[in-house]
Amino acid sequence: FVESSCHSRIFWMKLNKLLLQGKFFQLEINDPYAGPVLLDEKLASRCGYVLSADVWGNPVFRASVLGCHVANEADELFSLTVNIKVSSFSSMRAAVTYTYPMYCSYSSWASREIVCEENYMEVSVKTDVPAVSNDYTVAWMSALPETQNVAYQLWQLMFVSPSGRKTITVSDAAKLGYSFNNTLSRVYLRAPYHSNESDVSVVSGVNMNMVTSTSMYRQRWLLLLIDTTVSCPVDGISFTDTTLTWTVPSVIPTLVVQESSFLSKNILMGVDGRVIVNPEEKNYLLEHNETHIRITVPIGAEGGQLKSSVSGGVYGVIYSIDLFLEHTWTDADWQTTKYNVIKSITTPFMPQIPTVINNTLPEERLFNVAFGHFLPDVSLVAIAIGNVPFTPREAQHHGFKIYETPFSNRTKGFILEVSFDDPYILKEYVNRNETKYTLLINYTISVGPEMTLYYHSAEVECVIADIEIPEAVGYCDEENMYLAIPTFGLHQYWNLYLGNKLLNRHVALTNGYLAATNSTHLILQIPLFAVGVIYEEVSFQKIKARFDVALRKVRTMETLQMFSISCSFNSSAFIICHPDGAITVSAQMKTVPAIDMSKTKLRDSSCKPREYSEGHAFFKFHVTTCGTSVRFEGDHIIYENEISYEKETLPGQSTPTITRDPDYRLTVLCYYRAKETLVLGASASDPSTSPPFGSGTMVPRSNTAVYRRIRQALNVVSRVSKDESFVDFYEPNMPILKRPEEPVFLEVELKDENPSVELCLENCWVTRSLDFNSTPRWNIIVDG
Repeated sequence: FVESSCHSRIFWMKLNKLLLQGKFFQLEINDPYAGPVLLDEKLASRCGYVLSADVWGNPVFRASVLGCHVANEADELFSLTVNIKVSSFSSMRAAVTYTYPMYCSYSSWASREIVCEENYMEVSVKTDVPAVSNDYTVAWMSALPETQNVAYQLWQLMFVSPSGRKTITVSDAAKLGYSFNNTLSRVYLRAPYHSNESDVSVVSGVNMNMVTSTSMYRQRWLLLLIDTTVSCPVDGISFTDTTLTWTVPSVIPTLVVQESSFLSKNILMGVDGRVIVNPEEKNYLLEHNETHIRITVPIGAEGGQLKSSVSGGVYGVIYSIDLFLEHTWTDADWQTTKYNVIKSITTPFMPQIPTVINNTLPEERLFNVAFGHFLPDVSLVAIAIGNVPFTPREAQHHGFKIYETPFSNRTKGFILEVSFDDPYILKEYVNRNETKYTLLINYTISVGPEMTLYYHSAEVECVIADIEIPEAVGYCDEENMYLAIPTFGLHQYWNLYLGNKLLNRHVALTNGYLAATNSTHLILQIPLFAVGVIYEEVSFQKIKARFDVALRKVRTMETLQMFSISCSFNSSAFIICHPDGAITVSAQMKTVPAIDMSKTKLRDSSCKPREYSEGHAFFKFHVTTCGTSVRFEGDHIIYENEISYEKETLPGQSTPTITRDPDYRLTVLCYYRAKETLVLGASASDPSTSPPFGSGTMVPRSNTAVYRRIRQALNVVSRVSKDESFVDFYEPNMPILKRPEEPVFLEVELKDENPSVELCLENCWVTRSLDFNSTPRWNIIVDG
């Protein structure tokens, strides 16, 4: 739990935070003569100690070999004992004490050595300690420290600052936070940063904290003056997104009086107190010129420490590195100066938004999602799939695969694998034959030694063509059409529509269809004269009929496929009332004796059969022609005509006229709903039975033409614009003269407030009167 070392002239000790986890600790410095002394900030800066923590929270302790409580043997061997006290209580009661001795050997002293630590500046100067007389110089120098203490009380310190000069005794200087002492061969001064006697100056763009002092020893006839000025940088740190840079001046004027004699001898850099011989091998950059020494370190480089952190709900990292710089130079005033600066540098918080990498394998129907990049101090605590939370163990038990994977630059990520078919995956039918699978993920990770929770959500989608659009098979018999439609996906992805009506069991029964299902298909039987049948061609004794069913998406109603069956039928007797008002009739001769079917006619005797045979007559006419009458019953419009036979008479002497021909009358009725767009359902029957042949039943269908109803049924207003801008309109009832090739700019507006009513302008014509059925008429829009 404790690591220690000696680098150059500094004791280094690091405590493992695991020893202190959840506990309180104190450090005591063991004075060989006075016993343990509790380490605090004032004692640390005055006596040459540093207590801090690295970026991971491990306590770090450093001490100068010239520290107050360091045992010194001939300025070469140094020892320091530290007591580590650990307690479960903040009052430190019931503390356990670990005594830890440290040793250091250092003999390569320069004439002047300066140490710039985090909380203190130290200068030591090599000199012979003055003695009272030559007779006992050796004895005095080897005397006990108490004797030395008496001796150095004779020293005085003179400070020069912007406020003037101040001369104080060593004991008074100690009260101000300074530490002055002498060893067998050196005199040293330790000063805190930013004391009243200090000054700040800018050297080559770097702020330097400086204490200008002279140490004086007076005894009888002897006056000894020693320059103990010290100056240390307090900034010089800059950052980019990828690097940190530390700048120190090459020449510090307060330490080099005669700059012309300055000669740089050696520049070394180190990390964690250890000298880096070849900085470029570790991607460090050490540069120097006449004014600057600059160290540049890539963020994340070896020797430093990266730590994850969370700030304001954002994940990021902090990089910390303990650098030191040793600059050795000579000048005319000093033989050699060794200048050491120790700098712990920590970058600002650097946001690093985690990324979700989609490595999904559609061919394996497997989501593969990587979540990273993270430092080793991050762990996955929980994961929610589709808003359902799981611990990693629960997720594994459910069937998800979660595992860590290493990435480059010493980072890691978390891999999640989830099957497309997992119940927590959202599935949506899209496009024609594709499914969109959506994986909703919420990560909860524990960050850093503080175990701060960080949350990140992601949504991963994959669209694959894994749905087969059904294909219908059609066939016919003598009286029916059949559609066999696969049932897979019906009502889940698609619905069947007859026009704009959902084709369900109720609609099928109402319209006269028969529907049957087996394990794979829906079989729909459609009689020839059922509602919804489209008659493509109607001729004498032949009907070409078609039936259409639309396959539409459940949600969007988009039509994906039309299933159609078209067949030709031989039918000897029928009546078909077409949506456009046309009527086709195949009348069958069933009289005794037989009649000549070519002589049958409609009410308008000019309307004769278009085709005929011995047993049938074929008529085709419009509801507005051939003497067809119209009447209203409830919400229906009924058109009626009659097929009759012109009897041949024998010439007689007097009335009545004699004929051999029987009566032949066939009533033709067509029913249309007045308020809806309609399609006809017709049936064939024997004219001798009731109801009479030709009566039909009308049912709604919204995607076919409507026979025009009376003007007042819907609130429809039309206007004619004078040009294509539709700004200026003709006045109502104003005659408008147009040549046949000129366009007509017509606006039709539906003012009905019923939200279920829509306006579709399919046919528009002009007549001579307000009667819709008047002839002649001129078409403007056909099949709009």
